Amino acid sequence: MFAQIFTVIAVIATVKAGAISVVSGGLGVGGLGLGGGLALGGGLGGLGLGHGVSIAARPAVVDVHTPAHYEFKYGVADGHTGDQKQQAEVRVGDTVKGEYSLAEPDGTIRVVKYTADPHNGFNAVVSRIGHAAHPQIVASHGVALGGIGLGGHGLI
Repeated sequence: MFAQIFTVIAVIATVKAGAISVVSGGLGVGGLGLGGGLALGGGLGGLGLGHGVSIAARPAVVDVHTPAHYEFKYGVADGHTGDQKQQAEVRVGDTVKGEYSLAEPDGTIRVVKYTADPHNGFNAVVSRIGHAAHPQIVASHGVALGGIGLGGHGLI
């Protein structure tokens, strides 16, 4: 009984999503509807649950003519690890414009502004904000004087 209820709910959700269409009357093509029941059409076999309703599967419709359009932004600012970065991008049709920035280990911030389109290709302008601060390593080349005493004699 639970399997039948689950199947009916799954079929209803699929119909509402638009993946299959409901056709009233009879058995589906290639379906098996017990008592004129609910049958998956298109040669898929069927499942008899109801009365007088068949379901015919149809391919998903993809619109290839509508130009792409999206916009997104994100960012990270982690005080514990020092990770700081952000990005924003907009696409309208075949043209993409965006910018991202990140904190470099030397203390500067790298900023990249980019565009891409079918005519000019991908173009990026990279810049740095701030002054690089590299740690100075001071090496000591001093020689230790003194020694280890062996029988009254010191070794250097």
